[in-house]
Amino acid sequence: MTVDLRVNIAGVEFANPIMTASGCCGYGDELATIFPLSKLGALVTKSITQNPRLGHKPPRVAEATMSMLNAIGLANVGIDAFVTDKIPFLNKQKTKIIVNVAGWSIEDYTSVCARLNDIPRVDMVELNFSCPNVESGLEFSSDATQMERAVRAVKNVFSRPIVAKLSPNVTNIVDIAKGAEQGGADAVSLINSLIGTAIDIETWRPRLTNNTGGLTGPAVKPIALAMVNKVHNQCRLPIIGIGGIRTADDVVEFLLCGATAVQVGTALFVEPSAPVTIAKGLADYLKRKKISSVSQLVGKVVRH
Repeated sequence: MTVDLRVNIAGVEFANPIMTASGCCGYGDELATIFPLSKLGALVTKSITQNPRLGHKPPRVAEATMSMLNAIGLANVGIDAFVTDKIPFLNKQKTKIIVNVAGWSIEDYTSVCARLNDIPRVDMVELNFSCPNVESGLEFSSDATQMERAVRAVKNVFSRPIVAKLSPNVTNIVDIAKGAEQGGADAVSLINSLIGTAIDIETWRPRLTNNTGGLTGPAVKPIALAMVNKVHNQCRLPIIGIGGIRTADDVVEFLLCGATAVQVGTALFVEPSAPVTIAKGLADYLKRKKISSVSQLVGKVVRH
């Protein structure tokens, strides 16, 4: 039996629903030494900002129970070096390219995305809204009105699809998703990392120099699944699911809850070839269930 792993988000066709998660494989050049990036549905780059950033001082990664804490601090080469040094490599890759963009003001996002609009190789941008807005002190991801304003501003300078990446550290993630929808987002990705910390009991100090960090990995999957399903039930936008995905079974859960595609993140640090294994396992699952297309799974969870 032949199965179809292709998915379509906002008119962009992906060879399969498996993407990398931002920050977990840099700009793709190292991962390309492990397997051809054509095996991915899409490569999502680490966050790009207007200016280069060194990020937080180490230690900025710590292990936790069935999870990982990180406070990298958006370390990246900046938009100028990204365009000159990274795009030539990405131009050669036979997969979709989604560039994650971060900033502290609407102008930060629009200036970077305007530059990216001139680069045809960038199929989509994913807006990382978990940075405090320097004007208000609030995160774009925690205020629906700010989310709407920021997305609409980027929509004016970037002509291809826009994905708004949503934080779970909010009172009601559906409100934020609707703000993104009102602003003209073409899709949402969720969830970004939860806020967590870990303490060294010998020194009594946090294990991260930033004191807190983003919690990712298998421990967050049940939370991510619930939020994906909630947004799917109340919003019309396509969803890219993120949170603790390690296996094809995890992907199926996300699809059934309403995701059209998924991103694999922390698992890449354990097994860099995980996306290839996951895609094969997903095809095997479809064959076993006699399902011809992966899209037939989306949102089909059966409630009690």
